[in-house]
Amino acid sequence: MVPMSIKDDLQEALIMALKSGQDLRKTTLRMALASIKNAEVEAREELEDDLVLNLLQKEVKARQETIEGAKKAKRPDLISKAEEEIAILGEFLPQPFSREELRALVEGAIAESGASTMADMGRVMGVLMPKIRGRADGKEANQIVRELLGGG
Repeated sequence: MVPMSIKDDLQEALIMALKSGQDLRKTTLRMALASIKNAEVEAREELEDDLVLNLLQKEVKARQETIEGAKKAKRPDLISKAEEEIAILGEFLPQPFSREELRALVEGAIAESGASTMADMGRVMGVLMPKIRGRADGKEANQIVRELLGGG
């Protein structure tokens, strides 16, 4: 049996939310699926799971920015709504790597690419990014690469 894709999981969860009348869950899942559909139309092909994960992470990041703005505007209603949406989307994201796991992957990418100086950073990131996609922040990975290559 073929394992279900993340998109299939989202659609299945949407059907369950429709049946159970969970309005926030329903709208959040619809929004995520619409975002995926738009990307597929733009790419003119069905997205692989890693690209779907990227889209879900962008949606989570957008809600984190909403929370920051809502805190400044003193809008607890918007904060709680965004937090609930993040929790819903988080159900479909893999567990992020811990800092130690990410550091080990960076060390492996440095060894694999033969990097030794900051000039090699692009090669390291090229090897690293496909391995961490969907499970780690690129900025954090970049920071660790800089530390290990002596650039910061």
